[in-house]
Amino acid sequence: MTEAAAHITEKRITVGEGPAGREIAILHRAAQKKTGLAFVWLGGYRSDMSGTKAVELDALAGELGIAAIRFDYSGHGISGGAFRDGTISRWLEEALAVLDDIKPKRVILVGSSMGGWIALRLVQELKKRKKAPQIDGIVLIAPAPDFTAELIEPNLTDAERRSLAERGYFEEPSEYSSEPNIYTRDLIEDGRRNRVLTGIIETGCPVTILQGMKDRDVPYQHALKLVEFLPADDVVLTLVRDGDHRLSRPQDIEKLRAAASALIMHD
Repeated sequence: MTEAAAHITEKRITVGEGPAGREIAILHRAAQKKTGLAFVWLGGYRSDMSGTKAVELDALAGELGIAAIRFDYSGHGISGGAFRDGTISRWLEEALAVLDDIKPKRVILVGSSMGGWIALRLVQELKKRKKAPQIDGIVLIAPAPDFTAELIEPNLTDAERRSLAERGYFEEPSEYSSEPNIYTRDLIEDGRRNRVLTGIIETGCPVTILQGMKDRDVPYQHALKLVEFLPADDVVLTLVRDGDHRLSRPQDIEKLRAAASALIMHD
């Protein structure tokens, strides 16, 4: 075990009760400095906490001496639960449960793709609580808030609509896996209830957005639209002209590291 890995603890918590209960896997890097600050990684649809960006963020936390929290949503990675049961509300509940378990005092949320949506909903939910970690900053990578309503529903084919009505889901080929992407009726209906692009989003902290202009999954215009709903915040949008959706190349990782580090400097 390397010295860096020695500071990481794997644990599992149960979220939900009865048939809705599922085991969520967490990797928690302990802080080496008494700042109370932690990076919180919020992954994308069908991604997991062992991905390149998640691992690089954890490594950066180790270099800076702060804590890092990664976890897999239910139906993802090594967590329990069925992927087809997943909804934004369900995965948001798990993110809140992870924070309740680890209890960081201050956090910088780093959300990738769908994780950007989860991050913005997490901010809204934490603001309702009397006791919650302070949000020092947010980094959004190819953010996909409201993607079910904004990017999927308007582009459904007749065949996909029929599949949703008759089978409760539809499939589409995935660019990143041999297994198709699955979108359920529950996910889409729940997505409508979790929309954030409906009014001003008050995060109360600096927000940095990294967006590839060759992103075929989440067009860069979606990031531009998001900025319009963040008028009260210190927002920095970086458009990567040749960047794709993953933004996992070495030069992209450097932008992520710089953005996350800058939020600590800002604080």
